[in-house]
Amino acid sequence: MQLAHQSDEGHYAVRRVGAGEIQIGERRLTRSLLLAPDRCVEEFPPRTFEEFDDAAIATILALEPSVVLVGTGERQRLAPPALMAAFLTRGVGLEAMDSAAAARTFNLLAGEGRRVVAAFLIDATA
Repeated sequence: MQLAHQSDEGHYAVRRVGAGEIQIGERRLTRSLLLAPDRCVEEFPPRTFEEFDDAAIATILALEPSVVLVGTGERQRLAPPALMAAFLTRGVGLEAMDSAAAARTFNLLAGEGRRVVAAFLIDATA
């Protein structure tokens, strides 16, 4: 799915979402990543919800989001209640959706100046 890229806004934006890949600007990424309006963290180990651990949660929270979007690939998967609670107890919302929807939502919220972080889970084994 092709998305608009608005580089003149001064923030990262998702340009395209495909099976097993995300394109940020001109860069095509095929591994899980974190995306904030001002940075892209390409070394994000979790490929599935089951692989989220305290270190992954801490990495996301270090980006100081008000909301976290989780792109779960071509199909939406629900976040486990314990993972949602880990963010909600810190006053941070968490929404899981398919990666195309997460990309659209990220681009919109980042364009509005919101402090959003998207975790795109890419499972190379799927």
